[in-house]
Amino acid sequence: MTWYALQYKPAQGDRALQHLQNQEVACFYPKIEVEKIRAGKRTRKLEPLFPGYLFVNLEQTDPMWSKLRSTRGVARIVGFANKPAAIADEVIEHIKISLDKVAEQGGIKPGQPVELDEGPFKGISAIFQAYDGEERAIVLITFMQKQQQVKVPVSVIRR
Repeated sequence: MTWYALQYKPAQGDRALQHLQNQEVACFYPKIEVEKIRAGKRTRKLEPLFPGYLFVNLEQTDPMWSKLRSTRGVARIVGFANKPAAIADEVIEHIKISLDKVAEQGGIKPGQPVELDEGPFKGISAIFQAYDGEERAIVLITFMQKQQQVKVPVSVIRR
């Protein structure tokens, strides 16, 4: 069996996935948790890693090919010269492994050691405390033999 990419209709990835799974097609629809700021609040949301695409695992001779394009949510089969473009198993496996690593890391958690990349505290090790609004974070640094809370831009923090 080989992996192939399907393009789904706008905002219908979950629908296409469900209908393919109902037809017992092996699917892979990689999603990643992203952090967005909406109305001044941080929210976490699952979004497709490849917006507009999902992957199916089929044999070339599978009768399911004729049903793919008429499956709800599916726009087309990705291919070249009227032939579906095969994707190597190693590529899909690499994506799965990478998703697992990202899920393990997640965002910066309170108590996690970080380093500051810019500004007056550049190169100083700190301990992440919390996010403060949209683009700032509170970290603890050791300064003059005492721990101090400092607010810094999120963009200068590195794990």
